[in-house]
Amino acid sequence: MARIGVFICHCGENIGATVDCAKVAEVIKKVPGVAFSTDYKYMCSDPGQTLIKDAIKEHNLTGVVVAACSPRMHEPTFRKACAEAGLNPYLCEMANLREHCSWVHEKGDVTTQKAIDIVRTLVEKVKRNVALMPIKVPVTKRALVIGGGVAGIQASLDIANAGHQVILVEREPSIGGHMSQLSETFPTLDCSQCILTPRMVEVAQHPNITLYTYAEVEGLDGFIGNFKAKIRRKSKSIDEKTCTGCGLCTTKCPTKKIPSEFEQGLGNRPAIYVPFPQAVPNKPVIDKEHCRYYTQGKCRVCEKVCPTKAIRFDQPDEIMEVEVGAIVICTGFNILRPTFFPEYGYGKYKDVIDGLQFERLASASGPTLGAIRRPSDGKEPKNVVFIACAGSRDPAKGIEYCSKICCMYTAKHTMLYKHKVHDGTAYVFYMDIRAGGKMYEEFVRRAIAEDGAQYIRGRVSTIYEKDGKLIVKGADTLLGAQPVEIEADMVVLATAGISNDGAEELAQRLHVSYDQYKFFAEAHPKLKPVETNTAGIFLAGACQAPKDIPESVAAASGAASKVAGLFSNSELTREPLIAVVNRTAPPLFSTCVGCFMCQTVCPYNAIEREEIKARDGKVIKTVAKINPGLCQGCGTCVALCRSKSIDIQGYTGNQVFAEVMALLEED
Repeated sequence: MARIGVFICHCGENIGATVDCAKVAEVIKKVPGVAFSTDYKYMCSDPGQTLIKDAIKEHNLTGVVVAACSPRMHEPTFRKACAEAGLNPYLCEMANLREHCSWVHEKGDVTTQKAIDIVRTLVEKVKRNVALMPIKVPVTKRALVIGGGVAGIQASLDIANAGHQVILVEREPSIGGHMSQLSETFPTLDCSQCILTPRMVEVAQHPNITLYTYAEVEGLDGFIGNFKAKIRRKSKSIDEKTCTGCGLCTTKCPTKKIPSEFEQGLGNRPAIYVPFPQAVPNKPVIDKEHCRYYTQGKCRVCEKVCPTKAIRFDQPDEIMEVEVGAIVICTGFNILRPTFFPEYGYGKYKDVIDGLQFERLASASGPTLGAIRRPSDGKEPKNVVFIACAGSRDPAKGIEYCSKICCMYTAKHTMLYKHKVHDGTAYVFYMDIRAGGKMYEEFVRRAIAEDGAQYIRGRVSTIYEKDGKLIVKGADTLLGAQPVEIEADMVVLATAGISNDGAEELAQRLHVSYDQYKFFAEAHPKLKPVETNTAGIFLAGACQAPKDIPESVAAASGAASKVAGLFSNSELTREPLIAVVNRTAPPLFSTCVGCFMCQTVCPYNAIEREEIKARDGKVIKTVAKINPGLCQGCGTCVALCRSKSIDIQGYTGNQVFAEVMALLEED
């Protein structure tokens, strides 16, 4: 016979201000099966939890209902209290009187009656609860980090330094990401390569890190602690073990005028190349789209001059399957391209460039060796216009969010320009200045006060070319929308940060959520900022949203700490609130009809096919089987099951039906 204890929490005034909690407790005492009912001001407090523990022992309770706030907040608290009193924690349920009742209604008898109804439904449910045991899952203590930018580097090093094996996969020939393209970093103006290169080398030399560049993750199976990832290592046409990185092949290659991706098209590279001097690994890659041997069937100069005979024209792609226990996604971001800015002439006029291109012009290792020069004629620009929010916060471009880093790197660009062109003038068109970070506001003020950047609050309407100058037309909103026209030698667009190429496809391969802008979505923006809804997969860096370097590094270390915590035990304990297939009868008489509609809709690939065999080994029927390690208890399979053979443990059809019927009963 059920003996249910009901505990009504006032939650200070959150519930008590609109609900008569004492009356709720008194009415619920009369519900059949309720052995104890009381109210208390703060049930989650230590005295409140003690009250629950004592009542379980004193009244020999077989179930507990705590009517308080959201289960998301305190369900673990009350289940732990029940477990300490000797009651199975899954025989404890929470009725949400705060969000579902007190916060959405005024004080009155009707509100109190609704609270009574809510509690009564949970009483009926808990009567039908059964004791459940947590699921134990073995853990493979190896992590997969996808993306070798600063976030991927930081996450890899933190996990590796914690004593765990790491596989770092980067789709470009070298790790480093966008940070390796920067000249200097705000707000300290320290050299980007100076602080990044040592970390890159540390990754390559770390005994716990296996680095795969020019590689991509093509598929993922399994579940938290037991993932199996398929990695394609694309052919570099180079034997990396034999190659010494001498660079002779790159200097002798006859195909030399290919626009360099690293230099953002401002410089050229050969068909066999190393992306940049500090690349890790510092081994060349053959670009098959431009190599004469692959396009015309002749040349092979690199093969002839290679002193170690490391060229492998017939080298195939390599497909690998690796087992890992956790995954950290650090795939970074991209920027808007020419087609988004016809009004600014981007892509039409050579001297209208984006922020990354300006970084390469300012870099000592860039195409101009650090000298600020116009791409069109190589002359030093005397007037440069910087346009912030180029695409960001612009519903017309389909990007309504702030790209976060633009205000800061625009201020940095004005400083870098003035440090190299002392007699030049930097103009900045901006909407608002958003400098939210340590020493960020001071940095922007320094660009204005010390380096003389001319900030104009307003938007640019159009840019056109006249007599070799770029005419920038806009308006100064601080002067009553007064028209402004500037003759510029060069225009730099602070283009919007967008999700990386292929982010949507990767999210689908990894079974993680993404938002309308194709950035990866975290499980909770405040409480789980580096976790995804797929257990065991974490996020770091600008693949989530535009982020600066400190924030990316912090997120990477946060994700790494989650991985280290996951790897701290040989087994993982998971909630047992998962789907189960009806197997109460012998397997032959299972109600599952083997239609596998459930398998087609399961977002976690948790449903497998199980063959039921006779004693002679003959297959009698094939039924669905739930993998408890993969199932997240979403219930999609339950809704689609034609034969009603699947239930969610803790939320069975009988339990839900009992809750509904409780609402229909007369008081």
